[in-house]
Amino acid sequence: MNDADTVMFDLRDNRGGFPGMGKLIANYLFDHPEYLYSPIENTTRESWTNSPVAGSNLAHKPLFILTSSHTISAAEQFTFNLKMLKRATIVGETTAGGAHAATLHAIGDNLYLGTVDVRPINPYSKHDWNETGIEPDVKVSAAEALTRAVELAERDNRK
Repeated sequence: MNDADTVMFDLRDNRGGFPGMGKLIANYLFDHPEYLYSPIENTTRESWTNSPVAGSNLAHKPLFILTSSHTISAAEQFTFNLKMLKRATIVGETTAGGAHAATLHAIGDNLYLGTVDVRPINPYSKHDWNETGIEPDVKVSAAEALTRAVELAERDNRK
């Protein structure tokens, strides 16, 4: 990827995962440690990227994240952090709005109670994206997001 002119992450159908994966990827996208709070680990020490990564040339490349109304959970956390850090241009639809990590507690046979244990925070925002989703920088339908992002990247690369 070091030879690429632009980096794009297609999260339009990403239903989440583990926040640690977003941090692992983000390590390559900065030339200095950057704060990415992870609600699962819930510690500030582990919330900093291990940037720069030796051999990575991605820190100053244009970065686009494609989203849809199906983008949720850890995919939203990755998107939100990079948007708040002004590191990525978000292209597509407003995300699903699933921010709060919950724990299921068994209270009977096949009966569970879900409780919100942690809420994601970011030092550059006074809110999270729960129920509202993340507004893209460039609003287009999910089907048009890749085409629009490529157009924007080509325009940026001509500069």
